[in-house]
Amino acid sequence: MAEHTPRRNVPRLRPAPLLFEPAEAASDPEHFFDLESIDDPRALLARATELTQAFRAAADRAVEYQAVAAAQLADPRRFDRLTPAAIAEQAEWTEDYAKKMVEFGRDLLRGAESSGPENLG
Repeated sequence: MAEHTPRRNVPRLRPAPLLFEPAEAASDPEHFFDLESIDDPRALLARATELTQAFRAAADRAVEYQAVAAAQLADPRRFDRLTPAAIAEQAEWTEDYAKKMVEFGRDLLRGAESSGPENLG
């Protein structure tokens, strides 16, 4: 898995609304958020760009939650805490990346403690 460098102090993008697809549409490998039905290239570019931004924002947010979870799992106050190696194995990361994510998660948690839960929400 490619390593992701956590971003700090980067404003969150506002994702475009992701509409859930009906099961029959999702099962069609050629169907992707109804993009294949858009004939106008300008409209196609606009909607595809919205989706790209939404997926990036969702991925960035998920990485933050991964980091928080890693920090919580590695918390020395936990009797069942995990080592960076164990976290890395569970998340399919390298051990070095797990260490970075634990630290990033600790930074996020410190920020949430000082300014409230809106930092992760």
